[in-house]
Amino acid sequence: MTESKILSREETKKQVEQWQSEGMKIVFTNGCFDIVHLGHIDYLEKAQALGDKLVLGLNTDASVQRLKGETRPVVNEYARARMMSAMSFIDAVTLFDEETPKELIETLCPNILVKGNDYSVENIVGADFVMAHGGEVKTISLVKGYSTSAIIEKIKKS
Repeated sequence: MTESKILSREETKKQVEQWQSEGMKIVFTNGCFDIVHLGHIDYLEKAQALGDKLVLGLNTDASVQRLKGETRPVVNEYARARMMSAMSFIDAVTLFDEETPKELIETLCPNILVKGNDYSVENIVGADFVMAHGGEVKTISLVKGYSTSAIIEKIKKS
């Protein structure tokens, strides 16, 4: 079952350490992934291709609400985690409730930290930590015209 890829922070840390001990490069990215669309799929496939294993830090419902407002998320955290874990190019999913994934990144110590190119490396949370520990920080080109907020607005107007 792909649900087995949904791990606690401690389980994720142990799994990352095991993969790294086997010489694998661990890619980490994070986000809300509220209404999954082509932009998300394209981004996550590209992120996974940068290393051997892709770990996804997924915002909890409470953290999505703090970031995006009272009406979000549209899809609850369990459903979002299940959808993400069902994707073959994602190897582990772990939830985080903090305002940023900084603590999670510092716990996992990935080899490669990835965000979309709507961020600059200087503005990526955890970039300093990852680079200080010998890792890399990369940005990925986003598919134009796809955003969850834009999809929600289109639904509201129809």
